[in-house]
Amino acid sequence: MKSKILTFGIAMLMAGSLYAKDNNLVMATTTSTDDTGLLDALYPIYKAKTGVDLKWTAVGTGKALEMGKNCDVDVLFVHSPKLEKEFVKDGYGVDRKPVMYNDYVLIGDKSLVDKFKGKSLKEVFEIIQKDKIPFYSRGDKSGTHNKELDIWKKSISNVPEKESWYKQTGQGMLATINIAAEQKGVTLTDRGTFIKYEAQHKGNPPLVLLNEGDNNLKNFYSVINVNPEKCPKADEENAKEFANWITSDEGQKFINDFKLMDKQLFTADAKDRKE
Repeated sequence: MKSKILTFGIAMLMAGSLYAKDNNLVMATTTSTDDTGLLDALYPIYKAKTGVDLKWTAVGTGKALEMGKNCDVDVLFVHSPKLEKEFVKDGYGVDRKPVMYNDYVLIGDKSLVDKFKGKSLKEVFEIIQKDKIPFYSRGDKSGTHNKELDIWKKSISNVPEKESWYKQTGQGMLATINIAAEQKGVTLTDRGTFIKYEAQHKGNPPLVLLNEGDNNLKNFYSVINVNPEKCPKADEENAKEFANWITSDEGQKFINDFKLMDKQLFTADAKDRKE
């Protein structure tokens, strides 16, 4: 009798281990959450709290969403609201939640400061076109690239993709900033990545702020779980746990407390954003 009970107990333990919670979560995210160091700082905190090993690939938001469609990841942490809503509407994502925001800023060579001083965002982009100032676009369908295209269309009614002064790097944000710096040009970046760039240059970077504060420059980030109905192997349980944590009071406090050079890179807005 005892041997039967023991055998039954072992069988139950083995069955339990087969269905034990996985300890890996695979995420596709935008380059800014990686470049700024936000995820590097978040990782040990989340691992200690949950035991889950968070693994991420940092790419443009367009590529991240494609990874979700292809069932390559479990969760997305991205920043292109229009594309995100289409992703959910098409059934690829579920439970999209606001997480945080910062803003976009135009940065460029120090010699351009006086030229753009006191100008509106529209006027700045008109001057870039008129004076053929080298503009460096990510050109990678990222959230930043999509925002840049939107600004061009609103400023001059088109995107100057065929102009010789308009350069597409096809690279991430920090790489694009460094290319623009080498060529003494301008580029659009999220503020968090610019602060990281400032920190790398000990507060005296080659590229400086040229325009900021326009109402059209808010940069919103959200978390989206990959739909298990489309991707049966998606880790639904861990994806939900991460989304719940990053939007919880603890996760939101972590975001607000994350700083470089005593500057806040992102502002948590899980409870405040109205869409």
